[in-house]
Amino acid sequence: MSGIVVIFDFDKTIIDIDSDNWVVDELGATDLFNQLLPTMPWNSVMDKMMNELHLQGRSIEDIENVLKRTPIHPRVVPTIKAAYALGCDLRVLSDANLFYIETILKHLGIRECFSEINTNPGFVDDKRKLRILPYHDFHVFSHGCTLCPPNMCKGKIVERIQAELAKEGKKRIIYLGDGAGDFCPSLKLGGNDCMMPRKDFPVWDLICKNRKLLKAEVHEWTDGEDLERVLLQLIGKMMLMEDENTNQMFDCKFETIAHEVLPKPLYVP
Repeated sequence: MSGIVVIFDFDKTIIDIDSDNWVVDELGATDLFNQLLPTMPWNSVMDKMMNELHLQGRSIEDIENVLKRTPIHPRVVPTIKAAYALGCDLRVLSDANLFYIETILKHLGIRECFSEINTNPGFVDDKRKLRILPYHDFHVFSHGCTLCPPNMCKGKIVERIQAELAKEGKKRIIYLGDGAGDFCPSLKLGGNDCMMPRKDFPVWDLICKNRKLLKAEVHEWTDGEDLERVLLQLIGKMMLMEDENTNQMFDCKFETIAHEVLPKPLYVP
């Protein structure tokens, strides 16, 4: 195992779209979603939408089938497999929900690459209805962060991960994200960490306006091909810095991965 933790946002980072919007649009519920959105937090809207879809006769299998059609850049899955093969500890930190994320990752064959998924609870209840609940129950208490939505502060989750890693006496973090919610965790990263914001997306704009607030190196990316190039270069650089003896190991591993994993495109039916 390397001493590198790679934390991925999910929507518009691992997959190319927002999973909530994708499900709502594909199941023909966009108008209702737009009516509800001004009345309650996004996370609460999604739970309400799942109830409405259930009342309309939409099944869990209908939702799963939509999720399995989620668009993803063909370079993303090979990149995740490459980072995993190089010994990185991969994690997800997302404001989507567990049901969506696990359904998609299992369909793509990469669920086992991730040691942890931090997201809003999503589960099928005894009525075969999908429930989507907040990560932080804001009806009971506030997480106290003014930068983040009421249901999830990604910065606090990163701080918890950092505290756990400190006990192990290791680990540098590479964080990838696109949305405004990824700005708060970027502020928690240290000088030895790297932030990978998606260029021309909300987190990129926030970082550009507040660059002096970040301690981490910033390496932008634009699409899945760019994500592959930047992430694997950063992993290689970090591994070489860990130990001079890592040089040969990384070259051998990377050569194998480059020939066996990276060229194979992914086609999602």
